[in-house]
Amino acid sequence: HELSSIQYSIRISLLLATFLGFSLSKTLPQHSVVPTGVMKEQPLQESLEPAPVDTPAKEQRYMSGQYFFEYLVVVSLKKSKEGAYEPQITYQFPKRDGMVRFQKEEEEKTLKAITLFCFPEGISWAPLTEYHSETFSFVLTEIDGSRRNGYCRRLLPHGNGARPPEAYCIISRLACFGLFSKIFDEVEKRRQISMAMIYPFMQSLREAAFPAPGNTVKIKSFIPDKGTEIISLTRPLDSWLEHVDFRTLFRCLTDEEVLLVFAAAVMERRIVFIAEELSTLSQVIHAVVALLYPFTWQHTFISIVPEILIDVVMAPTPYLLGVQKRLLEQVIDQSDVSHPQQKFCDNSGDEKSILPPKLQDEILQALRNRKEKATVEELNTVVSEAFLPFFVKTVGHFASYVTRKGSGQPGVFQSRPFYKAIESKTTRHFVKKFLQTQMFDLFIQELEQQQPASPQQGIFHKKIVEYQEKKKREKAKKR
Repeated sequence: HELSSIQYSIRISLLLATFLGFSLSKTLPQHSVVPTGVMKEQPLQESLEPAPVDTPAKEQRYMSGQYFFEYLVVVSLKKSKEGAYEPQITYQFPKRDGMVRFQKEEEEKTLKAITLFCFPEGISWAPLTEYHSETFSFVLTEIDGSRRNGYCRRLLPHGNGARPPEAYCIISRLACFGLFSKIFDEVEKRRQISMAMIYPFMQSLREAAFPAPGNTVKIKSFIPDKGTEIISLTRPLDSWLEHVDFRTLFRCLTDEEVLLVFAAAVMERRIVFIAEELSTLSQVIHAVVALLYPFTWQHTFISIVPEILIDVVMAPTPYLLGVQKRLLEQVIDQSDVSHPQQKFCDNSGDEKSILPPKLQDEILQALRNRKEKATVEELNTVVSEAFLPFFVKTVGHFASYVTRKGSGQPGVFQSRPFYKAIESKTTRHFVKKFLQTQMFDLFIQELEQQQPASPQQGIFHKKIVEYQEKKKREKAKKR
């Protein structure tokens, strides 16, 4: 940073210890979760305004976390005495009243982290007359591994002459990018009239129940000269893909390159994505995480790395990072990361040999079935049908290898018999390595705690059943 901005740099750098939650100079144990957000999670009832005492239904929804969002903030660029533009919270809904000192301190940490993500470029700003509006998302990870989603729309506010952009940010426990993009459309429309018009709309939204997959919630909102509007917000039927838009991923990378990234992510390696636009970074990195379903990325996850935190690329642990292109040289200088296109071209890594060759071919063949101008839903279907069978065929027999000593006792996963049961040598070799990842370890831990009578739900289990029945039919035909 320039000398005139030293004060800002020192102040914002104090967030490093809290934001990262660990020392970059230390190597963490193999199975420790690396937080990437605020230091400590507050109970949900401390993160929202108190619910009215005489409304038990609202209190129940409030306690269960079924509000659409925790709060909305507006982050504006304010000129400091040194002449630099600093991001500051200029509007917050709902207001936080009646909090004790500790709660205020924790909220302050969260709000500072939000300003970092809304303007990750730091203080390198100047007034503008034109600015391309963009929507992106980020994740705040708590010390216990739980995550909150930040949805941000950055635009040039209504006015005349040169002016700095401002950002609207919604913090929510819910992951549904498309739904919150539509909410931003309504927020932006009201902001052009008056900041005061945002309040009643967000209040109505906060009081509405978050819809189940495939359902719609209707919000009433009044706008001067237009009267009362009915805003319909529909949640996608395939809820596990509702935070994802695969179009950007496949526009930026070829099918073969996507497969290499998938292989690296499955093995929990360090991956940095480089792009100019914030929206591209957030969409691509969330899409890659979705490819891992039904497993969950357990390590450092920062879809947009603020410039002040670029040192995170030196972390010795696995990570998924999104970095703006202007910081590429800093990434290369501070780590052993090579330019992604160079790596794809010269085959310097082993990503092509991680996945079983036959299953790689099946994924690529399935991806070729997509239409050139496919809708988000159509592309989501093609991609899920391409990648989900990979895990079905490699580890889908996991349930048969959890043993229990007695009723009500936790299960024990028999890893050796599990991978020994795989007929294909290349698949068995892959699974033996995959068993050592944290995402598989957590998946099995949750399975061991479940009781045998617990109903198996979700599309992954459905695909496993379909695949096993298909194999039975094929064996019956050979007899």
